[in-house]
Amino acid sequence: MPKRRLILVVVGCSRLDRPPGGSRAGTVSNRPNVADSEFLPLRAECPVVLYDTYLAVRLRRQSEDPPRHVAVVITERDLLEQGAYETLAAFFEWAVEYGAERITVSVSVLDEAVIPTLRRELAELSVPRPMAVRGPDDTEQAEEPIQISIGLGGKREFTETVRQLAEAVDAGDLSPDEIEAEQIDNRLVFREEPDLVIKTGAERLSDFMIWQSVYSELYFTDVNWRDFRKRDYLRALLDYEDRQRRFGA
Repeated sequence: MPKRRLILVVVGCSRLDRPPGGSRAGTVSNRPNVADSEFLPLRAECPVVLYDTYLAVRLRRQSEDPPRHVAVVITERDLLEQGAYETLAAFFEWAVEYGAERITVSVSVLDEAVIPTLRRELAELSVPRPMAVRGPDDTEQAEEPIQISIGLGGKREFTETVRQLAEAVDAGDLSPDEIEAEQIDNRLVFREEPDLVIKTGAERLSDFMIWQSVYSELYFTDVNWRDFRKRDYLRALLDYEDRQRRFGA
């Protein structure tokens, strides 16, 4: 069987080689004389659009299933950058567009005084699915398709789970012999395990879901959150689908 080739049809980029004035070299144009600056957005954006389209086509040709649960790890400093919340809203749209059923965002926080401000900003986001936000003192489990953790690190969450188990044993509601992994899972604020965890800007997880992410595929980007684009997300998905998940084997 002959090999299939991926062919992209380029439409709308022919003006890239036009000199200032709007016409091609050696030709006469019937168009009005247009300032060169009017062509700059197309020159800058056209290759970007083509590359994003190329990645999207490659992804849609993959036979593997996309990650059902996608998580991203960012910091409070990331959210202080201009356009950070717009990027987050766009990320939700990209994830849903490419098959994610659950999205988790972990925001690591150095100063807990900023948490109320972050909560207010996040509450104003336009999101494609219902969203739950949990902070350091929250113990209510998050069930919504989009889940955001602000300052609730993995160690803190796991410690609270162990405390609850100890209290159940002390009250006689649970025998130590009955404690299994399921008992821990059922007491976590964020219970489900991500298929793919994306960390921007650095190769460390910043105390993220230390129990839930044990079998997750990790992807570290070379860009910070403020520069994270759809192409970066598509690259992460392509990398994920090229891997053979072993779940600890």
